[in-house]
Amino acid sequence: MSIVLMSSSTLFAADGEWIQLFNGKNLDGWVPKVRYHALGENYGNTFRVEDGILKVGYDDRAYPEFKETFGHLFYHQPYTNYILRAEYRFVGKQVKGGPGWAIRNSGLMLHGELPETMDKDQDFPASIEVQLLGGDGKNKRTTANICTPGTHIEFKGKLTKQHCVSSTSKTYHGEQWVTVEVEVHGHESMKCIMDGETVFELTHPVLDDGDAHSKLLIGANGGDTRLFGGSISLQSESHPVEFRKVELKVLKD
Repeated sequence: MSIVLMSSSTLFAADGEWIQLFNGKNLDGWVPKVRYHALGENYGNTFRVEDGILKVGYDDRAYPEFKETFGHLFYHQPYTNYILRAEYRFVGKQVKGGPGWAIRNSGLMLHGELPETMDKDQDFPASIEVQLLGGDGKNKRTTANICTPGTHIEFKGKLTKQHCVSSTSKTYHGEQWVTVEVEVHGHESMKCIMDGETVFELTHPVLDDGDAHSKLLIGANGGDTRLFGGSISLQSESHPVEFRKVELKVLKD
C-alpha cells in the first residue's frame, strides 16, 4: 500500500476571510470514506444535503444494523493553521446495533491522514478528534472533548496516552444547534472554544508509534511522528447528526 502523509511543506493554504467548506447546496469538495467500502462510495447515502443542511443518516435498507460501519466525510483540501467553526445538532434515534458510547456522538477529525491512505476496513483515520457529544436530557456530558485515534497529544504540558480527555464545556441537551470553534496552530497547539470560552487546549500532537497503521504513516514521513496539519473530516458513528455550517479561516504561520 502506498502511504502519503501531508507534511508542513505540502499543506495548502489561502489568504482570505471565512471559507465555506459546506456550501449549503451539495457535497462538492467532500469525499466519503465508509468502512468496508471504497473511497468515494457514499454507501447508503449516509452523507446527504437536504434543505440546506448536511445530514448524516442511516436508511433502514443500508443499515438494518450498524455493524461498526463507521464513516467519514473528508474535505478535499488539508490545512495546517486555521480556525474551524461548525454548527451541529443531534436528531432522532441511534441506528440499531450502534455502540452504546456512540449515542449522540460525532466528531470533527483534524490533522488527519489523507483518505487515500486508509485501509478499506479501517474504522477511524489517524487524527485528532474534537468529539461532539449531546446530552441525554438529565446527566452531565461535556462536548468538544479530545480523542486520539492513532495519535497522542500533550495535555497540560505532559504527553498523555489516554484515548479521550474531557473538556470543561457545559452539556447541550435536546436537538438545539450548537456552535464549536477550533483554533489550530500546526504542531504547536489546538484549542476548542464554546460560547466564547476555551474548554480544551492541547499541544504537540503526534502519531502513535505503537499503532500498526500509524507506524506506516510515520515511515512515509521519514520517521517524524509530529503532526503539523492534515485532513479535516466529519464523522458517521451511528447516531443521526446534522451540520448547517462548516467554515474555516486560514491563519498565518
